[in-house]
Amino acid sequence: MLYKKRNIIERFFASLKQFRGIATRYDKLKSTFLAAVQLVATIIRIN
Repeated sequence: MLYKKRNIIERFFASLKQFRGIATRYDKLKSTFLAAVQLVATIIRIN
């Protein structure tokens, strides 16, 4: 059962890395980077 969910997680991270700011981590602060990840994750989830 855990292996089935692994595919979902891997596809999520692949789509997350499509956003350049996340893939290259331009933000210096951890909190700003986390906020960007959460925003992008929300966008991915909506679409």
